[in-house]
Amino acid sequence: MIEAYGLTKRYGAKTAVYNLSFQVRPGAVTGFLGPNGSGKSTTMRMILGLDTPSAGQVTIGGHSFRRLPNAPRQVGALLDAKAVHGGRNARTHLLSLAQLSGIPARRVDEVLDVVGLREVANRRFKGFSLGMGQRLGIAAALLGDPQVLLFDEPVNGLDPEGILWVRNLMKRLASEGRTVFVSSHLMSEMAQTADHLIVIGRGQLMADTSVTEFIAQNSVGFARVRTPDHEPQQREKLTAAVHESGGQAQPEEDGALRVTGLGLPQISDLAHAAGVRLWELSPHSASLEEAYMRMTHTSVDYRSTADARSGLQQPAPAMQGAPVMQGVPVQPGWGAPPAPQPHAMPVPGQQGWQAPPPAGAPAMPPPPAQPAAAPQYEGEDAR
Repeated sequence: MIEAYGLTKRYGAKTAVYNLSFQVRPGAVTGFLGPNGSGKSTTMRMILGLDTPSAGQVTIGGHSFRRLPNAPRQVGALLDAKAVHGGRNARTHLLSLAQLSGIPARRVDEVLDVVGLREVANRRFKGFSLGMGQRLGIAAALLGDPQVLLFDEPVNGLDPEGILWVRNLMKRLASEGRTVFVSSHLMSEMAQTADHLIVIGRGQLMADTSVTEFIAQNSVGFARVRTPDHEPQQREKLTAAVHESGGQAQPEEDGALRVTGLGLPQISDLAHAAGVRLWELSPHSASLEEAYMRMTHTSVDYRSTADARSGLQQPAPAMQGAPVMQGVPVQPGWGAPPAPQPHAMPVPGQQGWQAPPPAGAPAMPPPPAQPAAAPQYEGEDAR
């Protein structure tokens, strides 16, 4: 179990993490979410003893990381998959880590098999792709068969097969009773992987709850209702009935209605009483991404804006009455460029034709250029 109490970290005048308290329990995948710059990486570094808290403390199994006996055998972590010497191959890298922690050398090949890198074990790391580097980092985290595992963006750079593999790996590790703490920006993946969520913003705790409760508390469900498109009066009747019953009905771009404040059975009863036929009546539950954006939109440090392009796409003014060719005004007196003419090749029997050399014969030099004929003037005899 990981336990943080009043965890605070300051870098000069900047406070990266402030008074953060939470628990990461074994037997479940705990997702660690937050916008960029919210303090997730700093928190993980303090858990692993890489950064010293300015205040508070964080323990693993009741001990700080630096006081854990043979910590690599109890805690595995992937924080930066690029933290590998580029000249080492995968097996040498893992073997050096194993020797430093007293782990048997046979374990290296075992984790290489787990992450699917056995066939490239002798390739140097500098030739690895981003996804291969992630797999090697996961192998290093699994090397000591630890009970506590921390992963920072473990699916970064992986293809769909690799993402599915990581998802199943996290679930399997948690099912074995291990403590699994995963930081990620992929909300759709966290929705399928995590059982519990810890959400922070600007270094402070915003939520510590299950995925289901988080979505329910930070989203508004609605019903999607569609009436016959060719009978707009039926949609108007249903809208009026919904408003009279205390609900809200807003039109969608495709002509459907978004109804809030009423359950599906009540909407169905209202439509039946008003004589309105329904083509669609379906519930809509917010996704984890929608709930996350709703909670953290005020904690985002970097916001994008629409590209105004500063008028770069404004067309050049064309002259009144001037013809336009491919978007460019043609000025008076201009002439369209002549169309390229195909090069006429001489054929046998015509002047200038020359038979090709036989196969294997050296290429003949081109004939010397003939001098241009003198111009003929009217009244002048040819001499």
